[in-house]
Amino acid sequence: MTTAFDFTAKAIDGSEVPLERYRGKVMLIVNTASRCSFTPQYEGLEMLHERLSDRGLTILGFPCNQFRAQEPGSEAEIEQFCRLTYDVRFPMFAKIDVNGPNAHPLYVWLKSNAKGILGTEGIKWNFTKFLIDRSGRIFSRYAPTTRPEAIRGEIEELLEAV
Repeated sequence: MTTAFDFTAKAIDGSEVPLERYRGKVMLIVNTASRCSFTPQYEGLEMLHERLSDRGLTILGFPCNQFRAQEPGSEAEIEQFCRLTYDVRFPMFAKIDVNGPNAHPLYVWLKSNAKGILGTEGIKWNFTKFLIDRSGRIFSRYAPTTRPEAIRGEIEELLEAV
């Protein structure tokens, strides 16, 4: 059985990161963009990171430029924007595709195992969220309109489950 821990992704600094590194953690995986109407969700994501990381939550941000070119910058520009504008301290990764023939394998797995509205697989927009339990299995998928603080209760339930 495949879990989130079976994948590797390139960090925003270019280093390869095996997601095995997060074994035993609850993960919230989010495709992000700097020029989107949902970009202020970085604030809520960082708040969750600040308040729950010591209990085992890890947020993983994956910039994506597939939706109206709302993430056009380089990794360095994205990292600077996130740090200066929202003081993002959770792990950010290199820009990826989440849909189409060049979709990152992690997102191929996420989409095929957690369908969206009406059973669709494709990511519809920036800030689609996937909540992963401590064993690396998908717990739930959330629409871009779902604010990070709205899923705090479910995150805390997973953090308490041992």
